[in-house]
Amino acid sequence: MRPLRLLVSSLAMFAAVSLSHAAEVALPPFYAALANVSPDKPLGTVVAQEAVATSIPGAEAWRIAYVSSDVMEKKTLSTALVIAPKGAPPAAGRPILAWAHGTTGTAQNCGPSQVEDPAQDLNLYYMIGGTSWTDFGVPAATEFIAKGYVLVATDYQGLGGGGGKHQYAVAATQARDIINSVRAIGALGLSGEAKKAVAYGWSQGGGAVLAAASLGNYIKATGTASDGVEFIGFVALAPQEVEVLVPPGSTDPAAANKLLPELAAAFSASINNFAHYAMTMWATAQAFPELKLTDIFTDDGAKTLDEVFSKKCMHAGADTLTFNLGDSYKSLLKPQPDNAAAWVQRLIDGSTAPDQPVAPVMIYFGDKDVTNDPVMGKLYQERRCAKGANVGRVQLPGEQNHFTTPAASQPLYVPWVEDLFAGKPAANGCPAN
Repeated sequence: MRPLRLLVSSLAMFAAVSLSHAAEVALPPFYAALANVSPDKPLGTVVAQEAVATSIPGAEAWRIAYVSSDVMEKKTLSTALVIAPKGAPPAAGRPILAWAHGTTGTAQNCGPSQVEDPAQDLNLYYMIGGTSWTDFGVPAATEFIAKGYVLVATDYQGLGGGGGKHQYAVAATQARDIINSVRAIGALGLSGEAKKAVAYGWSQGGGAVLAAASLGNYIKATGTASDGVEFIGFVALAPQEVEVLVPPGSTDPAAANKLLPELAAAFSASINNFAHYAMTMWATAQAFPELKLTDIFTDDGAKTLDEVFSKKCMHAGADTLTFNLGDSYKSLLKPQPDNAAAWVQRLIDGSTAPDQPVAPVMIYFGDKDVTNDPVMGKLYQERRCAKGANVGRVQLPGEQNHFTTPAASQPLYVPWVEDLFAGKPAANGCPAN
């Protein structure tokens, strides 16, 4: 039962809002204009860019829109923030860092690049000194710019215009956004002749980083806007990893019919947990066309959830359900879900593929993280190391929780990344037998 309990915990904390209809929210002009842009171009093609101001010394920044694809390989448009040192790249080129953000929501106006003054170090809304309703910015941006790196921070598909509903927590889709954001940097010429990249991400983005590490064939694809991208390392901060938590045999129809009601019951103890459960299942349905939200919820329930989360980001959406539904929220659930085996299979399919990572992986976690149980990273490490991968896992010093992980890990991952770009082989992070 522990894997089931951990899966419930993971979904509860990471299923933030994915009920978005195209153009149902007001978007800044840069993003609104993307509704008329076709994604039918090579992966990584930059279809729009807009300069933005930044206070980072020696840096310049842009918003961009680029071509990506989802887990079903359907072409999409994603937006991103780019920060680069001023001037032309040196002869040797620049190292590329791709940042994958944590949960912000799923309406089209929930992308971090849309906030005012987005090109700065990571700015967390819940911390003293936070300046926005959402997390935005890029961890260690000032430090990496000073070292000559170019940074790209994707918003993920569905979070910045261009149509399509955000597939929240479908890590296999967000992984493709990471990879194609690096291709976009190459297409812009901001890295010069250099093609090497490291991906780093937190929370939702940590799961996306793990998923990207196992997409070797996708990374090696040709005919893109910048072929030959090489990922030399992956850094996952307090990552989500659903696949390792699904009990064996759960895709059997009888087992699935039992598992899904157990998940629903686990989330029905409070309206807040119920909201997260509803959001996760909605997001999964956006990725896989054979799934319907009405498999899980009543017709009225599905309509209500879609109405709320098509227009609001994470916290506002959850608060709206709390205010309006009160104790009646359980009535939105169907007593017995339909199509259960397909739902369980797609929860797995949207997570990290079983293929080996293409480069060393480093996981950082806090022992007080009750948002993403660190055992997810432990199970990931055990399974990949058993097959010969290089996966390190480091507990952060002190009593670190999910939300202090980005800052606490920075002094550790920055030199690890530097060593990779310097050509130093990564030490084997797997536990000794």
